[in-house]
Amino acid sequence: MKICVYGAGAIGGLLAAKLSASGQTVTVIARGHTLSELKRNGIGLKSGTDCQFYPVQVADNAGEVGVQDLIIISVKQPDLNVILHQIAPMLGPQTKVLLAMNGVPWWFLDGLVEDSRLKTLDPDNRLSDLLPTQHILGCVVHLACTNPSPGVCELKGGNHLIIGQPDGQLSPAQHAVAKHLSNAGFEVTQTENIRADIWYKLWGNMTMNPVSALTRTTTDKILDDSLVNAFCCQVMNEAAQIGNKVGCALDQTPEQRNKTTRELGPIRTSMLQDAEKGKPLEYEALVGAVYEMAEKLGVEAPNLSVLYGLIRLYAGNNA
Repeated sequence: MKICVYGAGAIGGLLAAKLSASGQTVTVIARGHTLSELKRNGIGLKSGTDCQFYPVQVADNAGEVGVQDLIIISVKQPDLNVILHQIAPMLGPQTKVLLAMNGVPWWFLDGLVEDSRLKTLDPDNRLSDLLPTQHILGCVVHLACTNPSPGVCELKGGNHLIIGQPDGQLSPAQHAVAKHLSNAGFEVTQTENIRADIWYKLWGNMTMNPVSALTRTTTDKILDDSLVNAFCCQVMNEAAQIGNKVGCALDQTPEQRNKTTRELGPIRTSMLQDAEKGKPLEYEALVGAVYEMAEKLGVEAPNLSVLYGLIRLYAGNNA
């Protein structure tokens, strides 16, 4: 299988390293210092004080790579639109594109409502043309990984990937991808409703990420503040109503979910880390698209709208 990984950060680097370690030929598209480190050393997988490097082919643009069997995209949402304008040289009729990303994807409402376009994610209405749905494999990542240096990743906890096609079919191509990921050492679940798994993970991220960025604090302090915790629960209740409208019912209460999050201790969310570094924030995929869905589906979401307005304003001033 010809595999290309687009985005050699923590998750993308981990996928590339473990696939290479399992014997797959992997190409990584990277740039800058990461590109030069990959050319020099290969992709690094750190465990404790030990770091093993595995061979990968390296390119700085899709035109150098050719048609692939599997493309893995693991980037923040603000970078996705640019990448999708570049991947055409790698797409063949049977190519699958595994989107290992957080938040609501632009295709989430396809086939569920008449006006399925999410303008917050696809303002130019081009993404479905650039990457037709039949190529897509959704992926929910349940693991913690860091990127201690360019071209090096370290798995900190968890090892679970959930994959599924938007149409819910368990195709031979999806089975093949699952097999290769399993052979690489991941715990892989194939699902017929990837939207439900995306929505469940989003349900916690959509409050903890933006609130942590706005307050510049960790999740334990957010949840230990009774007023902020209550506000997050109100947002989550509104999101649960949205989920019910699109076949993504949840079997937890917000209080139960937040109790589980609190037990994990102080977490510096990815959005908090990006805010501290002055990087673009992926708030549209985590909050903006959910707000847009509420409007399309006729769900009243006053608390969600406040959260979206605040993080949108903050992100504009943080750029």
